[in-house]
Amino acid sequence: MGGAGMVPGEDSVMAASDSLSAPVKGAERRDVAGVVMDIARVGSGRVKRVVYQPGFRWSRDMKPIVGTELCMHAHVGFLVRGHIEIRYADGCTVEFIAPQPVEIEPGHDGSVVGNEAAVLIEFDFEGETVERFGLPETHQHAQG
Repeated sequence: MGGAGMVPGEDSVMAASDSLSAPVKGAERRDVAGVVMDIARVGSGRVKRVVYQPGFRWSRDMKPIVGTELCMHAHVGFLVRGHIEIRYADGCTVEFIAPQPVEIEPGHDGSVVGNEAAVLIEFDFEGETVERFGLPETHQHAQG
């Protein structure tokens, strides 16, 4: 799936002219296990643009760095490009396909689906994200 600024044959690489991958003014850039994060402080929170490359899987790429079985961060934001799949410890899976709001509870594995990078605009309060957004501390099934 190509977009503005894409060169034919560059399915998994975003071109520099693509505003979803260009440097973010006033943000700190980090590259961890191939995940590129542009992080800007806003009030008491942060706004992040996170780019996950095709083939990314948290359990393979981040687990050795982080040292936990699953990702223990909550993620709240908006997926502006791509397709991600989240798998919780109980086997429950959730898919997000752009454009779509994203709410992911702590205790998950995640991966990019397909040949397109996933771009997530994320809002967090570092260690207080769960509490400040009123999210469950771990994945729970909806009561119905």
